[in-house]
Amino acid sequence: MAPASGVSATTVWLVVLAVAVGTLAYRLSFFVLLDRVGDLPPLLERGLAYLPPAVFAAIALPGVVLLDGTLALSVANERLLAAAVAAVVAWRTGSLVATVVVGMGVVLLVGAL
Repeated sequence: MAPASGVSATTVWLVVLAVAVGTLAYRLSFFVLLDRVGDLPPLLERGLAYLPPAVFAAIALPGVVLLDGTLALSVANERLLAAAVAAVVAWRTGSLVATVVVGMGVVLLVGAL
């Protein structure tokens, strides 16, 4: 499994291990810091509440609005249509299961047409 650049496999695995340890230390530092500081300030807590939806949108949005690497904002984009319908279902019902089922149903229905 030697990379084409001539770097040994051992070096690659040592870098992977170092990055894993660094990531673990970085994540654990928040628990240690929070334990020493106590509660988070209310403004920070309110801001952190928006983090999961923002991350989800950043991950999911390109898959919805891009077709073959180009922006596709039309009704011909079945994923965009399904996402719009699913957004309405999520807004009206607040049910994750209903949102996923309806969104997948729209994708399958439009794809079959």
